[in-house]
Amino acid sequence: MTGPWRRPYMLATVTVLYLVWSLLPVLLAVAFSFNSGRSRSTWQGFSLRWFVSDPTRSVWNDDSLHGALTHTLLLGLLTMVVAVPLGVIFALGLDRWRGRLPAGANVLMLLSFVMPEIVLGVGLFYMVTLLQTPFDLGTTAQVVGLVTFQLSYPVVIVRARLLTIGPQYEEAARDLGASALGAIRRVTLPMLAPAIVTSAILVFADVLDDFVIVRYLSSDASTETTSMKIYNTARGAPTPALNAMATLMLLSSFVVIAVGYLVMRRLSRGEPEAAGLGSFAGQV
Repeated sequence: MTGPWRRPYMLATVTVLYLVWSLLPVLLAVAFSFNSGRSRSTWQGFSLRWFVSDPTRSVWNDDSLHGALTHTLLLGLLTMVVAVPLGVIFALGLDRWRGRLPAGANVLMLLSFVMPEIVLGVGLFYMVTLLQTPFDLGTTAQVVGLVTFQLSYPVVIVRARLLTIGPQYEEAARDLGASALGAIRRVTLPMLAPAIVTSAILVFADVLDDFVIVRYLSSDASTETTSMKIYNTARGAPTPALNAMATLMLLSSFVVIAVGYLVMRRLSRGEPEAAGLGSFAGQV
């Protein structure tokens, strides 16, 4: 127990206990989504009833559950498509711009990390309802709110990647005849691809379980998400269909993470850092 090179038994034990404590409730919820009966505490046999088989209460056949699942995935996709490109552009601007104004913009961007989400949600709600905005409560307002909250993730991740890359590759591309925009498009953006993919994964996965912003900016039942649906029905007499819907959301997150991981591995092969500056000649 006193040897400095001993196996980290205590660290391994704490890690395993933490993983079990964290994953056991999730595994139980997933298991009971396959329960054949209505009980969420007593196992009554394996079945896909709450996914597709039940003619009225399954996720596939219940319009409210099906709509909440579809709307959540739509919000995740729209937020990712809007927030990630804006975050990349914002990060490139902050990386190249010096002065008080960009420093202030950087501080404002980082506020979403420290500001309670409920404060942002209430503020956006009042902005939409009291000010003359070009949109009302609903899907558009939810996307705007989620983009506002999620924008900091791609900015921070891409800026961290820019710090590791440095300006030398872009400068080499400019020396080889590329324009400023061409150097960014042909050199910088391909090298930022792993960070961009990581940002997209985080934004999409975080939107799937967002509750506060989407709740404040929703309009009616058609803009209800899975987190709202689970919260609204969990205190009543819920069926394992809610577990099934949560399982589908969890599966969606795993699929996105797996696809992103494979894309990142493919993009990270033979990165230009290993080849040197001369490898950009053919690209530029």
